[in-house]
Amino acid sequence: MNPATLESQSSQACVAIIDDDSSVRNSLAMLLETKQWHSVEFERAHDFLSNAKLTDFNCLVVDVRIPEMNGLELFDELLRRSKQQHQYLPPVIFLSGHGDIPLVVRVLKQGAVDFLEKPADHRSLLDAISRALQTDARERENFQSQAAILKEIAELTQRERMVLTEVVAGYLGKQIADHLNISPKTVEAHRLHICQKLNVRTSMELAAKLRDIPPSLWQSF
Repeated sequence: MNPATLESQSSQACVAIIDDDSSVRNSLAMLLETKQWHSVEFERAHDFLSNAKLTDFNCLVVDVRIPEMNGLELFDELLRRSKQQHQYLPPVIFLSGHGDIPLVVRVLKQGAVDFLEKPADHRSLLDAISRALQTDARERENFQSQAAILKEIAELTQRERMVLTEVVAGYLGKQIADHLNISPKTVEAHRLHICQKLNVRTSMELAAKLRDIPPSLWQSF
């Protein structure tokens, strides 16, 4: 993706602000306006989970210490839903007035893109959000590409998906035939149908196309 595209997408960005302190939310919203970034404010994690559509946002700014369901619990729930429903999760930035090293390490290992201690200065906030928006532009495009491939795989028969799993694992036709208790000719017929449906010519192209997609995603169909 070229820099001009990134800049265009950043100017249209929408950021979710999840913080129980209205003064913090308002201050951050006004700061975002200086960059022409839109924002939507949420006081509680449950408000966000009940009313927000993740794909509407390019970045989430979450306070760790929001009451009831805290920011870390919200992040855990978003990660769970993302994996279970194969749903895109925008980059998450955490804010906390009580940050410590173990907490930082945990959220970053889980996939958060940044962690800032309150009160964060305006430059640090804007820089962090700018980096998150650049990450979103790349990751969203990758996710959409992966979703399109999974849609193609969903059109395969169950037997074809079984053969597909064996092919991308690197097994040869005779091995696949033995594993699935079918003839090598049947394996080859399935392989040809798979390649046609996924718009590739060879097993090598097929493996390359599915390089970043774990078989567990289509085995759950």
